[in-house]
Amino acid sequence: MGFSAYIAKRYLRSKSSQNAVNIINFITFLVIVIGAAALFVVLSAFSGLKTFSLQFTNTFDPDLKARPTSGKFFTVTPSVLKELENAAGVAHFSKEIEERIYLSFEEKNHIAYLKGIDEAYHKVTGIDSTLYFGNWGVAENQAVIGLGIFNLLGGPLNNYLKPLNAITLKPGKGSISANALNSRSFYNQMPLVVSGVYAVEDDLDKKYVFTRLPIAQAFLEKDSTQVSGINFKLNPNASIEKVKRELQQILGTSITVVSRRELNSTLYRMLNTENVATYLIFTLVLIIALFNVVGAIIMMILDKQQNSKTLYALGTTLPQLRNIYFLQGLMVTSLGGLIGLFLGSVLVLSQITFKWLKITPTLAYPVEFKLINLVIVMATIFILGLLSAKIASSRITKKLVAAT
Repeated sequence: MGFSAYIAKRYLRSKSSQNAVNIINFITFLVIVIGAAALFVVLSAFSGLKTFSLQFTNTFDPDLKARPTSGKFFTVTPSVLKELENAAGVAHFSKEIEERIYLSFEEKNHIAYLKGIDEAYHKVTGIDSTLYFGNWGVAENQAVIGLGIFNLLGGPLNNYLKPLNAITLKPGKGSISANALNSRSFYNQMPLVVSGVYAVEDDLDKKYVFTRLPIAQAFLEKDSTQVSGINFKLNPNASIEKVKRELQQILGTSITVVSRRELNSTLYRMLNTENVATYLIFTLVLIIALFNVVGAIIMMILDKQQNSKTLYALGTTLPQLRNIYFLQGLMVTSLGGLIGLFLGSVLVLSQITFKWLKITPTLAYPVEFKLINLVIVMATIFILGLLSAKIASSRITKKLVAAT
């Protein structure tokens, strides 16, 4: 062990003859512990919230999705489907067609999105896990709606006598006059019998009506080759970027292939921005707190001034004396950071295990224990402690330690 490190450890363990210095040192150490624990808990909470928020997109959105570069629909030929089946890294794919519709039931109405899906859609997404009650239905004109739509319209399950009424405008060009809207020749109607209800979160629960792809295509007056999207489920070890490039080559420039992250770019960007902003705010708090370290080390320097003079007189150089207090500050911040991380980890793990903090009576506040958060907090504490100790130890000058 080096001379400076040995003296620094002795100073770290020993108490000052001045009670005020001991109190300042204790408060400084306590602030570091609390700051490190708080930063780790906040980062863990944001990690949990991010995972919790993204689980909804993971349920509805595939690994990759092909959609038209412009317009709403595109044509996919049997030869292209054959190439997609043989594409490396693709486990399953499914076609879908989506359009906005007007729903009505017993003088209640709602605007939603009709999503026609084929049999493979359940293999590509986790939609099956969202079914709240009922089933996906096997008969024609059966549909699964969100819990929000179900509550708004009040349509009962399997009611063939009073089904939901879906309305959409017929495809065409040009404007439509107000009088023409009263004519049934300008829109299509389709009865939908509710066979099941899904539940994810409020916005999505009010958005979609799922039905079979051929039924939706006929309702929208599209043939069997016209779709609005193709969803892809990749093999576990497949490279998203590599498969994406291959699919883009197969489908051509008129179709764009996007990942799940690109489909929800706004949500990802918002979550990342909030995470960074929170980290910076708490880091600012830590910076203010670590000014106490500078003050505490300077107080220690003044308290140990006579010892420093003795060491200097015995041949200790100024760089060695500065290194003593530099190492002492580094030890204080590092030890405080480690204890703070331990306490923060206990809090996070207890929340994961016992779920003592709840958002609702049935939903615990989501937190996530991640090694990267431990590294971020420890690195932040170490760097700030390094700067604080360097600033404070620079107060050791020849004038301070020279014998008078």
